Amino acid sequence: MSFGFETTALEVVEGVDLSGKRAIVTGGASGIGIPTAEALVKAGAEVTLAVRDVTAGERVATQIGATDVRYLELAKLDSVEAFARGWDGPLHILVNNAGVMAIPELTLNEAGLEMQFATNHVGHFALAHGLHGALAAEGARIVSVSSTGHLRSPVVFDDLNFAFRDYEGFLAYGQSKTANVLFAVGATARWSRDGIYANALMPGGIATALQRHQPPEYIEQAKKVMRLKTPEQGAATSVLLAAHPSLEGIGGRYYEDCAQAPVIERRGERGTGGVAPYALDPDNSDRLWELSERLLGAHVL
Repeated sequence: MSFGFETTALEVVEGVDLSGKRAIVTGGASGIGIPTAEALVKAGAEVTLAVRDVTAGERVATQIGATDVRYLELAKLDSVEAFARGWDGPLHILVNNAGVMAIPELTLNEAGLEMQFATNHVGHFALAHGLHGALAAEGARIVSVSSTGHLRSPVVFDDLNFAFRDYEGFLAYGQSKTANVLFAVGATARWSRDGIYANALMPGGIATALQRHQPPEYIEQAKKVMRLKTPEQGAATSVLLAAHPSLEGIGGRYYEDCAQAPVIERRGERGTGGVAPYALDPDNSDRLWELSERLLGAHVL
């Protein structure tokens, strides 16, 4: 079966056997996290939902058959560290799915980091670091949910927290989504020798709670410039990277509509798609990795 824009997560795992595999899906109680987790469960995996709202997580877990629900607040490194220390045994799939988009006003977390960068990148970076031993135990895949929003901004290393630039929600979001791609490049470069491969993806335009900070007309405006997907279609590329045999031993790439995306030289030259060169650049990835390790300090290392 060929996969594309309209493919659903359940279609991706037809004939895929994940029996004996253990998976974590961050943000697994809402948006595309639900069909992502559900597809992994249907394929036989033991799935843990890592969520901020445990009550909602338990409700979803009952609906889809997930085995475990655990609290995780990505913007707080103490929470990430506690989650990682509480994990026992191997981990085969880590889907870094949770995120926040386009917060209207500049918001900093307890460590003074811009909230989207702290949540979307640093929290997931810390989680993967803390779970490295579990991921390396039997080999694993990491799925880094990015966005076409990465085309709005590279990582601005000299002003991550908008101390000098005028804050704009989608610029901050774009920076964090570029970091998600660079993480996949860096993790594969460093951890493939441990059997760990990471890829990033754009799930597509989907109407979910991710848009909660946007005005009511945001989705209608989005429909004018792009085709929207259902959550089940939006989860398909995540599930492809997490579970499909065709991705075995492949990492450091960026996918959209269940296929590797082309590198583009200018935003808009392929409609709303493609991947920016700066998001795949090894030097940028190395710089971000070193910076991220410094930001973790004594946590989960």
